Amino acid sequence: MKKVLKAKVLNLLKKPKEKNKTNPSDPVKYLVVGLGNVGVKYLNTRHNIGFKVADALVERSAASFSEERYGAVASVKHRGRTIVVLKPNTFMNLSGKAINYWLQKEKIPLERLLVITDDLALPYGKQRLRMKGSDGGHNGLKNTNAVLGRQDYARLRIGIGDEFNKGGQIDYVLGDWSPAEEKILEERIDIAVDTCLSFCSIGGPQTMTTFNNK
Repeated sequence: MKKVLKAKVLNLLKKPKEKNKTNPSDPVKYLVVGLGNVGVKYLNTRHNIGFKVADALVERSAASFSEERYGAVASVKHRGRTIVVLKPNTFMNLSGKAINYWLQKEKIPLERLLVITDDLALPYGKQRLRMKGSDGGHNGLKNTNAVLGRQDYARLRIGIGDEFNKGGQIDYVLGDWSPAEEKILEERIDIAVDTCLSFCSIGGPQTMTTFNNK
């Protein structure tokens, strides 16, 4: 009996020490995606407000983008979380391909995805965070819903207004900001960045209460 016990003790001593299971193996990760179109001609268009918010988020955190598969990617640290910020290079209509790839690559669950997009149905400067919903006619969201096979993920819609004549929607969406819009654009982007960081730290419901329609 003593020999058996001694053998068990020796076997235990030979085994490598296990890592401390009380320590988290990985930080909590979020994926924040700003939708837009790549290229200089789209840089300052209304349709690219998602890119502008992503840029401001990364700049505020003193991080930087690098060109990776399917887009420009940056890693931001905030209150113990890691926020993967993505600007897809697939063009708006194929945004879902990039989003799905980075969700899988970073092993981020759908409830920690936030997509930032423009919205014609909201007045300029207003924003609305929702935890799920239809594409609302937005091609980037439409493709994302199709690729993911579901629409229960968070999206931050930023109003660009609908100040265009009949038949002028495409020119309006792909047009540059007016001088009047640009005057408050930086302020609105700052609020959107605050909203993204809040979503990643305290979650969607509280963030909606604090920031919706600001």
